[in-house]
Amino acid sequence: MPDRFIVLNGRATSLVLEHAGGTLLWRHWGARLAEGVTLEPLQRTLPSFSLDHDIALSICPTFGMGWFGQSALLAHRDGRDFAQDFETCTVERRDDAELRIELKDAVTKLTVVVTLALDPDTDVLTTTTSLINTGRAPLDVQWLAAACLPLPPTAQHVRSWGGRHNNEFVQYDEPLGGAIWRRENRRGLTSHEGFPGSVVRGTDGTAWGAQLAWSGNHVQTIEPLDDGRRQWQLGEWLAPGELRIAPGEALTTPEVLATFSPDGTNGVAQNFHAAIRARMIWPGGAMSPRPVHLNTWEALYFDHKPDDLKSLADTAAAIGIERFVLDDGWFKGRNDDTTSLGDWTVDLGKYPDGLRPLADHVTALGMEFGLWVEPEMVNPDSDLFSAHPDWALQIAGRPQPTARNQLVLDLARPEVGDHLFEALSALLTDLPITYLKWDHNRALAPAAGADGRPSYRRQVLGTYALLDRICAAFPGVEIESCAGGGGRIDAGIAMRTHRFWTSDNNDAVSRIAIQRGFLQFMPPELMGAHIGASPAHATGRRQSLDLRALVAMPGHLGVEMDPRRLEPDDRNRLAAWIARYKQWR
Repeated sequence: MPDRFIVLNGRATSLVLEHAGGTLLWRHWGARLAEGVTLEPLQRTLPSFSLDHDIALSICPTFGMGWFGQSALLAHRDGRDFAQDFETCTVERRDDAELRIELKDAVTKLTVVVTLALDPDTDVLTTTTSLINTGRAPLDVQWLAAACLPLPPTAQHVRSWGGRHNNEFVQYDEPLGGAIWRRENRRGLTSHEGFPGSVVRGTDGTAWGAQLAWSGNHVQTIEPLDDGRRQWQLGEWLAPGELRIAPGEALTTPEVLATFSPDGTNGVAQNFHAAIRARMIWPGGAMSPRPVHLNTWEALYFDHKPDDLKSLADTAAAIGIERFVLDDGWFKGRNDDTTSLGDWTVDLGKYPDGLRPLADHVTALGMEFGLWVEPEMVNPDSDLFSAHPDWALQIAGRPQPTARNQLVLDLARPEVGDHLFEALSALLTDLPITYLKWDHNRALAPAAGADGRPSYRRQVLGTYALLDRICAAFPGVEIESCAGGGGRIDAGIAMRTHRFWTSDNNDAVSRIAIQRGFLQFMPPELMGAHIGASPAHATGRRQSLDLRALVAMPGHLGVEMDPRRLEPDDRNRLAAWIARYKQWR
């Protein structure tokens, strides 16, 4: 093609951009173009009552200068510089698969950098956007799209996923019509209610998928354009006043992973699985065979007795369990969910000799020892909150509503991150822990930092920093992302963890739909899937052991029950399913 066009090719995908003044126009994102195909410069017949100069969809459409669709940037300086327009565009081609595009606006003194990398093996496009304030005054940012993607006229249906606790990944199929389609999340974490990604289906069996690699508030919109195409934007949802960029500072969005497949939604899933696998950081550099879990929560809840737990471990090892995870209830004063979060020392009333005898018993049986923690939370009834009530997210003069009897610690404060790192480090140093089940059992409300400004974004970055610090100090430890079950499943947290707890609902029939939604975006080896009790604790429904096992088999297998309570025949059948999983994994 002429130099006016920029082309990236994947295995079954092509991406084409066209130089136009100070920006790049989207010309194609879809099926791979044939070798030697040429495009003509974009020429469109303008509707009457239009501006005399055509403004088509670019990689970063801006507000105020004639683009009347959704803008990729909304920002101002004290009410001014609200209309942006780029005069210069510089493209750096780093290799055959990656572009760095720099757009400059000399009037508003802003620079936008868009990076696009199309992996030729997975057909997944990774994109981010950076905004640099080159002016002399602070810039307030209302919206910055991480990606602005084109969809052709054949893109007619969108599939998204919502739900709630114990009913994650509820699938919604909707036609794309003449109005804007929009999904928002303002809960402060990824949420049960709305996964940060969707799949768009074409009338010809093709499909496009995109997901935001971010564990906080998020937005995605799909908007019809006057030329028959649509634009798809994804990014962080920003609270009023949340983001102000000082002179010389830059803001970089989370990544968006996007893909096209001629093989429909299954092809999109396969592309995403390959891309997520390539991003994973495993202890030792590679994934080991996924060990079969036993998690103690639904077996014992808060009723911890060392001899009872050792007996449970004996039975677990006998049926083939390889990792024994001690869930909530092990730390000081923790007899129910009303107290003690934040006090990460062992309850000597339950464990007079600490956790070491239990951990040694587990490892002597040939199993790994794992532990449940919820570092980002604090109970008002705790030693930590009594000593540092200012460490919880709050707004001066406003009440502090609890959820599950707990508040959220402000992880933007360095002293909070240091305290949590030291508490977790003590546990990981003193005990043979190879696995942390990391929970997060409430949404953020209120969510102001020490300066009184919204802190949703800073909270996510503080969590990432703590996880990164733990992983660096203890590289042999695997971490499970749990948030009341499936409330924090996304490609951002996946780079810092090694497993997702898909849902607190272990009912096999419920799990079929939940797991199908999960697998649209994430590979099965990250999907925690447990054989639960019958009747199921979440629904009360009774199901055969074989059905429960079959539904759990496609994921990372675990057991969420007390196998000592099974009849001998059922216990032997459970052991047989575990053995079969080990053959297949």
